[in-house]
Amino acid sequence: MLGRQIWASMRQGLSRGLSRNMKGKKVDIAGIYPPVTTPFTATAEVDYGKLEENLNKLGTFPFRGFVIQGSTGEFPFLTSSERLEVVSRARQAIPKDKLLIAGSGCESTQATVEMTVSMAQVGADAVMVVTPCYYRGRMSSAALIHHYTKVADLSPIPVVLYSVPANTGLDLPVDAVVTLSQHPNIIGIKDSGGDVTRIGLIVHKTSKQDFQVLAGSVGFLLASYAVGAVGGICGLANVLGAQVCQLERLCLTGQWEAAQTLQHRLIEPNTAVTRRFGIPGLKKTMDWFGYYGGPCRAPLQELSPTEEEALRLDFSNNGWL
Repeated sequence: MLGRQIWASMRQGLSRGLSRNMKGKKVDIAGIYPPVTTPFTATAEVDYGKLEENLNKLGTFPFRGFVIQGSTGEFPFLTSSERLEVVSRARQAIPKDKLLIAGSGCESTQATVEMTVSMAQVGADAVMVVTPCYYRGRMSSAALIHHYTKVADLSPIPVVLYSVPANTGLDLPVDAVVTLSQHPNIIGIKDSGGDVTRIGLIVHKTSKQDFQVLAGSVGFLLASYAVGAVGGICGLANVLGAQVCQLERLCLTGQWEAAQTLQHRLIEPNTAVTRRFGIPGLKKTMDWFGYYGGPCRAPLQELSPTEEEALRLDFSNNGWL
């Protein structure tokens, strides 16, 4: 980690950093991103070779970029050095014209700043910062605004807010999002809560800012586009990348009837690999679709035979298997 001296030097370099950040504000994050999984060996070591193989296969789809070390990447189970090495290896495998958004959130503001700066150093184009949540009872709008402002002030690359209440137990409040959208180095939000009314309200209340909203799941991607979102970071894109990008195209070209039909076919498999069976379900499905899913890192466990059969049904019933 960077330590106290670098923390102090980052404070001293604030004015220069903000000059760079103003340029970063113009980064356009509109589009579809798979939140990439972290492959592990049978002995629970990160398998960097399989990571590269997966990225090469995913690179054949018209994604805007890739999210590395988001929730789907099991980032809470990796050491700091592993998180940085995964992003570094991913940068080497991802074409330069594709954005790499790296998850840099930690529980403390200082640790998040340090991780954010380190992610920039290993090649991230932007960072996605999840809400700190261990002391969620004290994570008021004021506390969260202070946290994200400090991170954005000291980050050499643009910041994307990340609200994922299913994992953290709290939503990033709309009033906090609106305030933070005015920061020159905060460029958007990934909202995974699934409340389309909230997404529409955020789009409406930040419309005067250079601020973009990404849906956090395929399950409400069409609805999110309809209320003004500009894309999505979607776990299902790890296995049905072509179909998720097709849904994007249908929405952007106003082909709403065809988009609705495709959206309906994606809801059950998406629910299966997110809320129902989570990352173990997604990784199992990746194995079926020609990627390397492999095991999760403990304490996540592989699916039982009954769960695996239910997962298969959710895909086969909708024509994907």
